Amino acid sequence: MTLTMAELAQALEARLWGDGAQEVHGAAEAGQAGAGQISLAMAPAYAEKLTSGSIAILAEGMDPEALGLKAAILVPRPRVAMAGLTRAFDRGPELAPGIHPSAVIDPSAEIPSDAAIGPFVAIGARVRIGQGARIASHVSIGRDTVIGRDATIHPGARIAHEVTIGDRVILHPGSSIGADGFSFVTPEPSGVEEIRHTLGERQGIREQHWTRIHSLGGVEIGDDVELGANSTIDRGTIRATRVGRGTKIDNQVQVGHNCTIGEDVMLCGLVGIAGSARIGNRVVLGGQVGVSDNIFVGDDVIAGGATKIFTNAPAGRVLLGSPAVKMETQVEAQKNIRRLPRLYAQVAELRETVKKLMEKRAGDDPDRA
Repeated sequence: MTLTMAELAQALEARLWGDGAQEVHGAAEAGQAGAGQISLAMAPAYAEKLTSGSIAILAEGMDPEALGLKAAILVPRPRVAMAGLTRAFDRGPELAPGIHPSAVIDPSAEIPSDAAIGPFVAIGARVRIGQGARIASHVSIGRDTVIGRDATIHPGARIAHEVTIGDRVILHPGSSIGADGFSFVTPEPSGVEEIRHTLGERQGIREQHWTRIHSLGGVEIGDDVELGANSTIDRGTIRATRVGRGTKIDNQVQVGHNCTIGEDVMLCGLVGIAGSARIGNRVVLGGQVGVSDNIFVGDDVIAGGATKIFTNAPAGRVLLGSPAVKMETQVEAQKNIRRLPRLYAQVAELRETVKKLMEKRAGDDPDRA
């Protein structure tokens, strides 16, 4: 893909400086750009690596003329510019329009004429695929599933039966939507149920055998959702598991059965959300955050990496630690923990001082001794 500097500036909604006819066919880090590549130099430390006569993306306020550039695009917010730049040059998976001869598609499935269906794709009965879909190799889609327009489904993704997916969804390799929930019961109250009531006390340990609770609900995913590699969203028991519009899910994330995930949520790598949890809108959960079953995390909550949320979290709260507490509380607690060795030494010194004073007092007053 080749763009002119003027076209790229327009795509980024940014200000052009210099030769707008200069062609660009890719991007590189400052100091590593080849012919026709635009350098990313949106901070002074990177700008120092630019060579005279090159082309670059700079932050507003930087001086392209002083840097000896041939052309530059000046952007007000570098991270947003990165989104636009990468979008402009991302070719996506190489999939020719049409259906590969090795694909296995049920005759009742509805496939648009402009779809690209790769090798060894399996599509079940009564599946409906939206226009502009690109489905890479070894993807499987179960019966009665509906996928919206302009979906991009990377190799090896698994979509079970009775799943509904919105427009412009991106599923990365190995992602799985609609597996049965992890839901089992014992004929008599189990040890887990017992300790929920007793908070750890066991009255007696006995044999128990697990009986499967089947998952009859589906999964509903809104528009513009992205699901990372090897991430999983389980289907509901009776009602559907839901993921709201615009939510972004990183690699190896687990969303349990019956969960409701709000809009524009961000779930970072290795997040685990247990069954029937409810996550509000615009929530951000850092890497390895865990959320207990049947609790509610309010709108706009932010949880730092490895936070464990065991109880309801009110809207707007910033959480850290295990168990989760307000971030400022956790930071203060960690400071206090680091002070413990010094405090211990001070206490030991005070004890020794008191001991010496008591001994001296006893020596001064034999009767008291």
